This record gives sequence, structure tokens and C-alpha cells, in this order.
Amino acid sequence: MKNTPISAEIVNLFNNSDPDIVWGKVTDILIRISPAYDITLVKTVYDDVVRLFHGNYPGYCAIQTLYHDLAHTLDVFLCGVRLMHGVHLSGDHLSDDEITLIALAMLMHDVGYAQRLGEESGTGAQYTKVHVQRGIEFMRHYFREHKLPQNATDAMSKMIMGTEHVIQFANIDFKDERARMLARIVATADITGQMADRAYLEKLLFLYQEFNEANFGSFQSMYEMLCQTNSFYEETRKKLDGALGAIYLKLAFHFQDTLGVDNNYYLESIEKNMNYLQKVVEHDEATYLTMLKRKGIAEKFRTQM
Repeated sequence: MKNTPISAEIVNLFNNSDPDIVWGKVTDILIRISPAYDITLVKTVYDDVVRLFHGNYPGYCAIQTLYHDLAHTLDVFLCGVRLMHGVHLSGDHLSDDEITLIALAMLMHDVGYAQRLGEESGTGAQYTKVHVQRGIEFMRHYFREHKLPQNATDAMSKMIMGTEHVIQFANIDFKDERARMLARIVATADITGQMADRAYLEKLLFLYQEFNEANFGSFQSMYEMLCQTNSFYEETRKKLDGALGAIYLKLAFHFQDTLGVDNNYYLESIEKNMNYLQKVVEHDEATYLTMLKRKGIAEKFRTQM
């Protein structure tokens, strides 16, 4: 019988900034799902996405958005791989082709923030409203350029589209209910992966800056955005439990298999963040930043105000 995980193990679940460490975690899980799984294509795309974020991908600048950064994509990717494992363990077995489609969609879901050479003005946040469509275009071009199966791009396009928050997931025309279920994994990972980040509240300061650059949203101040985030989470939970089929609950199967407990550590981390947010917004606008202490983000934000 496994011992109860210690707090350091739980914290490490969300420490996903190092691409090499994240890839090691991912391969361990993929082997649990499918011991004979060929990781070659996913590893190639993984490496190319990391290169894209770092500015080493031909024809593109480094991705400069501070909220939608590489760590965000790694958070979402690892959360989605864990969720795939949970879904598989729950009895809804995934084929190797399905694993690949989901993995690639998660890796490419935010590549639309990348700026082509010649588009260097701004940070890329100006593409907020169209980043999903730009990401789909990047993905389709990538598949053509690397001579990958074109019949996969339609399914991946719908999966990436499912991460677009201004589109009703229920209104996306999936090929069948199986395709909808696979897309639910991608969309759920996008939500839970980012909101479970231990520095999620601090990183909202960066998201506010991105929204300002994109003229997106109607927040008059960062403080107002934080005050409305709990309401946003309430609406997000409705989406997770409704259109996304409460598939996030299957993360508990993953943790039962890997840590010996059936906790859903993603949901627990999100709820801790939201509970702490309530304490943050009880402070007035002049002092709320003193409550946000992780990773030096608030200090950086304060110098830019």
C-alpha cells in the first residue's frame, strides 16, 4: 500500500516550468496508458513548440506573452496527459491514435500567440481574439510542411477550437460523440491546468496586461478583474460540469494509480486559489498586491503600473 503523498510531492505536481522534467513526467504516464506507444511524433512536436516559444523556430519570433507563456502550455499539456490516463483507467480506453491527436492539440492550442518575423510589434497579446484561429492555421501548415496525415487536421481543429472561451463548446459541430469526448479532454485540461497553477492568481496580473493590449474585456482595473474572477470560476465550473461532461473528475483515477490516493489535486488546488482570492479582494485596491507574493510577479507588475 502506498503512503499518503507528502506536501512536497503535491507541490511538485504543478511545478512544470522545465521542459525536460515535464517531458519525463509525460513519457512515464504515456507508458502507463499504452506500454508500446510510439512517442516519436509527439516528441517532435513537443520540441518544435518549445523552440517556437524560445524564438528558435524558423520564421517566428519568441512568444512574448507573459500569461500565455511556455509554462502555461506545459501546465495544460501535463494536465491533459494525466487526464487521458484517468479517462483510460476509468474504462474508456484510448487508442494510440486518439492519444496522439489529444497530445498534439494541447501542445498547439496557444501557438496562435506566436509572431511571425515582420510582426514584431507588441507582445503577441494583440492576437487574443484570433489566437485560436491563428493556432489552427499554424497547425495545418505544420502538418503540410512535415507531410503528416492531413485527415487528422480536421479533428485537431475542432479540439483546438474547443479551448476558445467565447465559443459555446456545445455548438461545435464534432463528427460524433467520441470526437466530442476527446475534445472535452483538451478543453478541460486548458481550464484546470492553468487555474491549478500555484501562481495562478499572480499570473492574472499578466493576463490583465494581455487583455489591455488586445482591447479585450471591460475591466477598468486589475483589482476589478480579480474581484470578478470568482464569478468567472463559478461560470467555468458550470461549463466543466455541463458542456465538458465533468470529465475532470477522472483525474482522481490517475492520482489513485500514481500516488495511491483518489484525491483530485487539480480541483483542490483551484479551490485553494479561489479561497485565497477571496481574502485578496477583501483588501482595498491600494494594498491587495501585498497579498500576491509568488514568483515576484506582483513586484514586476507594480513597477509597470
